[in-house]
Amino acid sequence: MLNIDDNRVAMAIPPILRLAFRPLFLGGTLFSLIAIGWWTWFWLNPFNWQPYGGPIWWHAHEMLFGFGSAIVVGFLLTAVQTWTGVAGLRGKWLAVLALSWLLGRLLLAFGSSLPPWILVTTDLSFLLLAAVAMAYPVIKVKQWRNLMFAPMLFMLALLNGLSHWGALNGRPDLALQSLHGAIFLITLFIVIVGGRVIPFFTANTTGCDRLPAKQWLEALSVGTVIVLALIAFIGFSSVPAAVTVTLCVTAALVNGWRFLRWGIQHTWRVPLLWSLHLAYAFIPFGLLALALYVSGYLSSPSSALHCFAVGAVGGVILAMISRVTLGHTGRPLQPPSAIVPAYIFILTAAVLRVVVPAWWPQYTSWGIGLAGVLWVAAYGIFFIYYGPMLLTTRADGRPG
Repeated sequence: MLNIDDNRVAMAIPPILRLAFRPLFLGGTLFSLIAIGWWTWFWLNPFNWQPYGGPIWWHAHEMLFGFGSAIVVGFLLTAVQTWTGVAGLRGKWLAVLALSWLLGRLLLAFGSSLPPWILVTTDLSFLLLAAVAMAYPVIKVKQWRNLMFAPMLFMLALLNGLSHWGALNGRPDLALQSLHGAIFLITLFIVIVGGRVIPFFTANTTGCDRLPAKQWLEALSVGTVIVLALIAFIGFSSVPAAVTVTLCVTAALVNGWRFLRWGIQHTWRVPLLWSLHLAYAFIPFGLLALALYVSGYLSSPSSALHCFAVGAVGGVILAMISRVTLGHTGRPLQPPSAIVPAYIFILTAAVLRVVVPAWWPQYTSWGIGLAGVLWVAAYGIFFIYYGPMLLTTRADGRPG
């Protein structure tokens, strides 16, 4: 095992570039505040705004590949150091990665007059570089169990590229289906990583017994989501409804059962835990909502997809980064008290974004607008309280 705490080298690096979670959590959360704030204002007060790809494409794309991808990569490139013992990406190479992400956001927002190949190449470079950075330490120590995350990042880059191709070539169907596939792929990251860390965190913090994983349940939980990601990409209407509904219900049942074995009943006194559990619960609920859409009981897949995007992705990310940031900046796992309302805000935002358009369509605009305000409030709290932690040295004086 290599020594990953080379103090002389690590302490000479500016704190923001010492591990991937620092610039990518900070940049990703700040970007989400700007993107959701702007989108909410545009939704409630429509005006003549024509970004690259159009407003709806830009909103979906940037929340997936701007916000979501930044946090996923920041988490993975930080965790892989712990998993492998190989020093994580840091210093100038981390700066290159973070800059590729930032340039992608700036060009898509303000560079619509540039040749499209410049925008697309810049945007794709972030995930491609991240896939290489993820694969290197895993291959170096032959830790094949974790190699799967590198091709998953590559697949996310491929879906990103296809969404661009569809937007540029008059194929809105392909652009939309690529974004749907990306929602499921990011949800798959949560299913895999959540299955590892949520029961572990719960047992370690509360002292409850950790039930041994059932391998067939793990395989079904992951496998059904993989198949549904493929169906989302090729189009829900391209597969017989009976097949998709059966898969959705099966995936909801197995993921729900798996989730209930993690000990949610022991978490109510620990905000860092119940926030994770409740956010993860949006995955089986989203799968059931998707079954209702395919069965014809919902007029649009939007509610189901936002169950994943706002509830699971937005909720789990907020809960996870508030824990990871404390741990990796050398602080006790005691979050600022203000983060508790932030957890409530993001979960409430998810419920409003899912339920209001589905049950009270006449209030859709206000439901979406209020959900956006709550998102900004939730991540604004994180940014205010955790931003200084991400910008400064560890509290315990160690590198990282």
